[in-house]
Amino acid sequence: MTIRLLLADDHPVVRAGLRAVLDTEPDFAVVAEAATAERAVELAAAGGVDVVLMDLQFGAGMHGAEATAAITGAGGGPRVLVLTTYDTDADILAAVEAGALGYLLKDAPPEELAAAVRTAAAGQSALAPTVAHRLMDRMRTPAQALTKRELEVLQLVGEGLSNQQISKRLFLSQATVKSHLVHVFAKLGVDSRTAAVAAATARRLIRR
Repeated sequence: MTIRLLLADDHPVVRAGLRAVLDTEPDFAVVAEAATAERAVELAAAGGVDVVLMDLQFGAGMHGAEATAAITGAGGGPRVLVLTTYDTDADILAAVEAGALGYLLKDAPPEELAAAVRTAAAGQSALAPTVAHRLMDRMRTPAQALTKRELEVLQLVGEGLSNQQISKRLFLSQATVKSHLVHVFAKLGVDSRTAAVAAATARRLIRR
């Protein structure tokens, strides 16, 4: 059976490289490409695709995790395999909660990528070893792990947003934002926004 693939990445060179690698597999067929997350959602909804290889960052517009949620939430659509350069907790959790069956890094060897595509097409989880390890670490120490919302708040702090701006972006009250930050400080063992961002970046919890 041929596995029909949709490549969703805003870099033409990346898509061309992926197509060159995937075309060497006899049971793969790249049937569509999308340069934006919005276009990926449209093409996935049109049918004729089994697996979407989804980047997370598309510049302006919809994020890859949002597109993943739209595709998987529709029901009966293709599986989504995230293929990205980011391995932070914030990115991994957002993708997994959005319904991605797999999460692979772009530096994965071709044979690992091919195996992940086949695994996702079969409806099974396909996680890069480093990603699986990070998720296992979170499960082993749940009291110390930052929640998805805490990671979202901290990511925006790292981008320089104030509590007021964060509350508007995430549709939270400022009191709730402050509460999340209090929990973040306690879990990271820090006492300032700057220290929290530095600690979280060093541990690859958020992106800088």
